[in-house]
Amino acid sequence: MINQDFVRQTTGFYQPGKGGSTIWRSLHTDPPLVIGLVLLGCFGLFVLYSASDGDSNLVRRQGLLMLVGLLVMFVVAQFNVHFYRRWSPSMYAAGLGLLGLVLAIGTEENGAKSWLNLPGLPSFQPSELMKFVVPMLLAWYLASRPLPPRFKHLFWAALMILLPAALIVLQNDTGTAIMVFMSGVFVVLLAGIKWRIVFSGFIALMLVSPAWYLFLAQEHQKNRILTFFDPYRDPTGAGYNIIQSQIAIGSGGIYGKGYGNGAQSHLDFIPESNTDFIMAVLAEEFGLLGILFLICLYLFVLVRGFYIAYTAKDMFSRLLAGSITLTFFFYVFVNMAMVSGLLPVIGLPLPLISRGGTSVITMFVGFGLLMSIHTHGLRNRS
Repeated sequence: MINQDFVRQTTGFYQPGKGGSTIWRSLHTDPPLVIGLVLLGCFGLFVLYSASDGDSNLVRRQGLLMLVGLLVMFVVAQFNVHFYRRWSPSMYAAGLGLLGLVLAIGTEENGAKSWLNLPGLPSFQPSELMKFVVPMLLAWYLASRPLPPRFKHLFWAALMILLPAALIVLQNDTGTAIMVFMSGVFVVLLAGIKWRIVFSGFIALMLVSPAWYLFLAQEHQKNRILTFFDPYRDPTGAGYNIIQSQIAIGSGGIYGKGYGNGAQSHLDFIPESNTDFIMAVLAEEFGLLGILFLICLYLFVLVRGFYIAYTAKDMFSRLLAGSITLTFFFYVFVNMAMVSGLLPVIGLPLPLISRGGTSVITMFVGFGLLMSIHTHGLRNRS
C-alpha cells in the first residue's frame, strides 16, 4: 500500500478528494483570486478600447503589461511570506534610496517628478513600490511587539510612514503619497490602536489642515480643494474635468448609451479618459448597470483578500494581508469618489481598469503577497 504521507510530503500533490486544490497549493496559487483578477483585467481592456477611441496598440500594450503583472504575481507568490518579512527593512531602505535618487535625477511627467530612468531599465516609479514596502515594514515592526501598540511604538511607526510619504510629496505626486501614507495607517489600525488615539489624531489633522492650506499647500493643490467645493468657479480650467465627468456619468442613466457611443469621451470632452477618468466613460456607455457590474468584480476580489487576511496564521501575515486588501479598496473608493465629485481630484487611476505601467505591475505584486500568505499558510497547516 502506498504511504500517503510520504507521497504528500515529497510531491505535495496527493490528498484524497482534494487533488486539484493541492496542485494549486503546490504552485502557490489561489484560484478564486486569479479568476477575479483575470475578469477585472479583461473587463478593463474591454473598457479601455472604447476609452482610447479604438487604439489597438494602447490596448495591446496594456494587455502585455497585465500578462507581465500576472507573471510577477506568480513569482512573488513562490516565496514564503516570511522571506519578505526578513528582508523588509532592507527593502524599505532601498526604497528610500530610490526615492532620494528620483529627487536628484528623476524625470517629470504630468507635473510629477516621480519617474526614474536608469540605463538598461524601463522607466518606472519607485514610489509605487512603497505602497507595499511600507506596510510590510510596519507589519514586521509591530508584529513582534505587544499589541495594541504603545505610544513609543506608534511614534516610530509614524516616522516610518511619514518619511517616504514626505519624499513622494516633494516629487509633487500627492495622490501616491496619500496611498503610501494610508497603506501604513491601515497596518496601525489593524494592530488594534485605541479608538481615542484615532479620534484624537483625526481632530488634530482637522485643526492643522487650515495652516497647511494657508502656508504649505501649492497653488494647484489649493485650486483642487476650491474646485471640489465649487467646480463652476473655473468651469473651463480647474473645474473642467470634474464637470465633464459628472455630465458623462449622468447622461449614461441606468442602461448607458452603448459600447463606443459615449459622446463625452469620443468627442474628447473628458481629459484623461483612459486613465484617471475612465470610470466616466464606463458610466456613460454602460450606465448604472455597468458600474454595478464593476463594483461586483471589485467586491469579489476584496472579499477574497479579507478572507486571506482573516485566515492568516501569524500576526505579520494578518497585518500585511489586511493592509494590502484595504489599500486596494481605498484605491477603488478614492477614484470612484473623485470622478463622481465626492472627493478632490488627486490623480489616482482605477485599479486594473485604467491605463498604467508601474502601477499595474505593483498592484500584482500586492496580490502575489496575498497568495504567498494564503498558500504557504495552508502548507504549514497540512
